[in-house]
Amino acid sequence: MARYCGSKCRQCRREGTKLFLKGDRCFTDKCAYDRRPYGPGQHGRARKKVSDYAVQLREKQKVRRMYGILEKQFQNYFTKADLMKGVTGTNLLVLLETRMDNVIYRLGFANSRIQARQLVKHGIFKLNGRRVDIPSMAVRPGDVIEVREESRKVPVIMEAQEAIARRGCPAWLEADGANFKGTVKSLPSREDIQFPINEQLIVELYSK
Repeated sequence: MARYCGSKCRQCRREGTKLFLKGDRCFTDKCAYDRRPYGPGQHGRARKKVSDYAVQLREKQKVRRMYGILEKQFQNYFTKADLMKGVTGTNLLVLLETRMDNVIYRLGFANSRIQARQLVKHGIFKLNGRRVDIPSMAVRPGDVIEVREESRKVPVIMEAQEAIARRGCPAWLEADGANFKGTVKSLPSREDIQFPINEQLIVELYSK
């Protein structure tokens, strides 16, 4: 099985930063990365020589794990971003941010992207009035996402709505929690993506 099924906190420790893979838990004192901010394993605290390639690879792995993308999928996104007009690195982040599962997470209908992916696969959401179950579907400006009427009392959605105040909703999205609805106002700009990502390192890695 290609998808990683091990400890999520182990991934954060490997990348040396929080990837927010466990939702609200990452904001509490139970966060494993806050308790042990060093690499996992027996030699996690050992000093290592880091090459330029290693830095580029870790940046790519960090972004891939944060969005829950498989290696082949990530390569396809990079190829598509490279063919688009504009800056390749920014195009790549925009493609990742406009995935259906990420938008659900950003709107506050799920505590994490992993949870959002599962909810989308279960057909809980509607896009422009039509039921969708494809997490990788790309949204466009003007799209309206809403929770289906019969799914609005799902406990995880109600819990996520309470936690959205901590994360905040990005400017390119408009969340209407009272009506379980969200609107894509525009495509995200580079400034809207606050997570510390150096996309130029990824471009350099794939350009070799």
